[in-house]
Amino acid sequence: MREIIKRIPVVGPAITRIHRNLFFKQKPFPGSEGYWIQRYATGGNSGEGSYNRLAEFKAEIINGFVKDNRVTSIIEYGCGDGNQLKLAEYPSYVGFDISPKAIEICSDFFRNDKTKSFKMMSEYMGEKAQLTLSMDVIYHLIEDDIYNSHMERLFSSSERFVIIYSSDYDDEHIYHEKRRKFTRWVDAFALNWKLKSHIPNRFPFNGRDQTGSLSDFYIYEASRDLVNK
Repeated sequence: MREIIKRIPVVGPAITRIHRNLFFKQKPFPGSEGYWIQRYATGGNSGEGSYNRLAEFKAEIINGFVKDNRVTSIIEYGCGDGNQLKLAEYPSYVGFDISPKAIEICSDFFRNDKTKSFKMMSEYMGEKAQLTLSMDVIYHLIEDDIYNSHMERLFSSSERFVIIYSSDYDDEHIYHEKRRKFTRWVDAFALNWKLKSHIPNRFPFNGRDQTGSLSDFYIYEASRDLVNK
């Protein structure tokens, strides 16, 4: 019966949201960083968005963009367990995360791949790349200061392009999710960047987390003045 209700347009997603809200209100939230550190440490993964057809869709878009634009270096903030990265075709990649376990998992799996390296977010030392990535991260940043720091670093560390894969609307905080209209932040604070492309999700959310996503691709390009600095 629950699965039938989920499939009903409008009603399904609303019922799902109410159920999740009631469930998570029973659990104390440990904060954005604490949640993901604990999640990976106890055997959790990066979530459905990094697996199966959603992972394949994301890889198709980013791999094609990297090739078409001759991108030679990539930094990702929030590399997670690295499952998405298994499909990547990147010349040079550095992945950052706040979870020691996630970094351990990635470093072990890609130990023989010299094009990839992984670091704790606390080890960031001002590295830059032609392309920076934020994939299914923004709406997991509950605290405003953490969100603002993520956005500032995402744009300040890129030399050419920024790719964001996220939802883009404001909504209330429900445990480890807080939907944010991040394009408002970009318009206000990333003045030397323009939206190059918006790519809607091939598998939009339909009330079942495992089969669709609320995230789209937003690809930003630096102005000529910024690139020539």
